[in-house]
Amino acid sequence: MIDWISVTAYALCGAILVMMSAGILLSAFMPALSRWNRRYFIMLFSILLLYAVVLSIDSLIYNLPGLMTEKKVLIIIEYLIFSTLIPMPMPFLLHSCGEFKRDSIPLRAVIMLWILFCLMLFAGQFTDAFYYTTPDNEYIRGPWFPLLITPLTTIVIFNIVCLIKRRDKLSKKYFTALLIYLLPTAIFIIVYMFAAADILVSFWMALCALTMLGIIFSDSIQQHVRQQREIADQRINVLVLQMRPHFIYNTMTTIYYLCKQDADKAQQVTLDFTTYLRNNFSAIASENTVPFKDELEHTRAYLAVEQAQHEDMLFVEYDTPHINFRVPPLTLQPLVENAVKHCLNPNGDPLRIYVKTRRKDADSEIIVEDNSEGFKLSDSNNDPHIALNNIRERLEMMCKGKLEIEPREGGGTLVRVTIPASDTSETD
Repeated sequence: MIDWISVTAYALCGAILVMMSAGILLSAFMPALSRWNRRYFIMLFSILLLYAVVLSIDSLIYNLPGLMTEKKVLIIIEYLIFSTLIPMPMPFLLHSCGEFKRDSIPLRAVIMLWILFCLMLFAGQFTDAFYYTTPDNEYIRGPWFPLLITPLTTIVIFNIVCLIKRRDKLSKKYFTALLIYLLPTAIFIIVYMFAAADILVSFWMALCALTMLGIIFSDSIQQHVRQQREIADQRINVLVLQMRPHFIYNTMTTIYYLCKQDADKAQQVTLDFTTYLRNNFSAIASENTVPFKDELEHTRAYLAVEQAQHEDMLFVEYDTPHINFRVPPLTLQPLVENAVKHCLNPNGDPLRIYVKTRRKDADSEIIVEDNSEGFKLSDSNNDPHIALNNIRERLEMMCKGKLEIEPREGGGTLVRVTIPASDTSETD
């Protein structure tokens, strides 16, 4: 006679294994997911996959005699794995709201409840009040079994309350995704307190997790498309700022006079100006980050042209041992142009610009310093701030980088660009 309960259990375990394997692959290779979300979903689906494997092993030895000890060990492992799934929505919720900290009260609360469950679980090995196994490997719930599950039920309800309180901090899709995951989990775990439905609870949690991933991935795609449009708009804006008509006019005039005075120098300035223009035009077609060495070449060409126009007034020093990383196009060159445009004073002291790179931990840093008086954040002229804000926004959108401005020791301005270690790194 066919044991339909066993057949159903095997079928559900198989479905969970397939769904969770698909979930891990989707999480790992979906480009629109953020790094944190990718790691979170890979961990979530891996735990669900492990739980399905343990349940499958449990089903296989269910009717085998003489495996009472193995059965007890499997039950403990099942409960530990299952219990880790219950608090997991909390860190995701806090991270999505920008509140994720190790010492946050909600996170501590669910951890304490989970620890309470673990203590009760291990204490239950010395009593039959929660559950016990017979010599025939039969699993029997004790009279206090609902008490054992109470901490997990409390965690789920607490997660739902925290979600509702923070609904204004979440996008509609994130709120819906978390609600779809938490509500069925709450219903099934309450049912589970009074009725044996281990595999059914696991199946619905797996299904809800996949649904949650789908909704969040949809939202991530929309954000990715929106960011790409913003990047395209920013690229147009920065090119408009960079292609200053009077710079082109002055360069052509300088070349014109150098043709008679110093033909070799005129030839070199023409080559540098051509390199500068080529890199500017290449930036129009670039949709991704570019090697820093290309950006450095662009900057050298630009400064060489400026030095030809401002002899004895502009000096540049390079200290760039670290160049194996990628940056958004037109990151470094606008920084030095900003310094030349706003700090070079023909009637003052010569302007000195220092371009440096270094590796700090796993990140890459670009530093541009000058010896000028600098500009104050309260300046009425917003031109330098427009250029720097433009660079700052593109850094954030394209590689999660950041730009910082601070006074330079000894006078002047220091601009620091930090590129986090990620796909923008290149092998040495």
